[in-house]
Amino acid sequence: MSFSKANLSRLHAVMARHVDNADIPGCVAMISRHGETIVKVLGKQGFGASEPMRPDTIFRIASITKPIAAVAAMTLVEDCKLRLDDPVDKLLPELADRRVLKRLDGPLDETVPAKRAITLRDLLTFRAGIGMTFGGPRDLPIQRAARELAIGTFGPPEKVAFGPDEWLKRFATLPLMHQPGEAWRYNTAFAVLGILIERAAGKTLDVYLRERLFGPLGMKDTGFHVPATKLDRLAISYMPNMKTGVLEVDTSDGAWGKPPAFLDATGGLVSTVDDLHEFAEMLLGKGELRGQRLLSRHAVEVLTTNQITEEQAAGAGFPLQGWGFGVQVFTRRTSLWANPGRYGWDGGTGTSWANDPEEGLCGILLTQRGGFPAAQGFYQDFWTAAYAALDD
Repeated sequence: MSFSKANLSRLHAVMARHVDNADIPGCVAMISRHGETIVKVLGKQGFGASEPMRPDTIFRIASITKPIAAVAAMTLVEDCKLRLDDPVDKLLPELADRRVLKRLDGPLDETVPAKRAITLRDLLTFRAGIGMTFGGPRDLPIQRAARELAIGTFGPPEKVAFGPDEWLKRFATLPLMHQPGEAWRYNTAFAVLGILIERAAGKTLDVYLRERLFGPLGMKDTGFHVPATKLDRLAISYMPNMKTGVLEVDTSDGAWGKPPAFLDATGGLVSTVDDLHEFAEMLLGKGELRGQRLLSRHAVEVLTTNQITEEQAAGAGFPLQGWGFGVQVFTRRTSLWANPGRYGWDGGTGTSWANDPEEGLCGILLTQRGGFPAAQGFYQDFWTAAYAALDD
């Protein structure tokens, strides 16, 4: 047996309690191990909605987009179209000759030259020198400048109104916040990564992902928007408003109902539990699924190995043990489910995924209630119950 029947009942009861208490409208929760897969489907597709949650409900997976983009980048490395430590300005000339702020809160014209160019490794590990400031100042001159440029990525996910070339042109007017490789700054680097993938592949990001990942893995419901024929399966999304406390809603005919101008690798994908499970099992299989190899074992191992220092992790602004390429990597046991070697990531729209190679475990939680995932009770309870359900 992979799971304890009694503790699987507890997992169901715990998640049902969060639905009954209106913490979340509903959820699709999945754990799999050694070929046994358990899926729990609870609640509705929205608060007050009549449509029940379904196993094939489509969710905005937000930052779980990042591990998918990282895998896409590694396919290009293995194709020898990209190299981890080559300057990205060979394909992104807009980013040549970077300038770096003398101090984080300083004016944008007080800069020094970058000591070196940004590399693909910098992008994948969020050490490209620019990004969000978790737990820090929220009105820095560089943050105000980014808002004025309407390029997003310095705060909550938002749709960008123009294409990748224009995005990069605007982004390139900003200095870096740190020297490349120096500090861990979340999010923004993956917007750059998506453009780099497009230029290296010679195809738009959606086409490349479909050809190299989604098609081979059978991820038929994953993409940057939801076709009209599937909109009835797109769950309503809720995000707390930091000023009013009121939940803001993106409905089934909202922002994800049409193709975006900018294919955002920081968090633009939608998906289902089955599709994400295929992706996760491929990584657990060291790049192979059902006899089809998408990545080499070595590529998966470097992707899921911690690449940052303890000092860089401590400076992230929230609890972060380690970071690989697009995934958080746990380096020490600090809770029931923080198993060393466990890797994965969460989405700010209420989604979570992780693989634990030592346990042979894959877990996925999809909800519609946004916010910082690790601070949500339903997130913590899901992972606690998932590990409690393991039967050794």
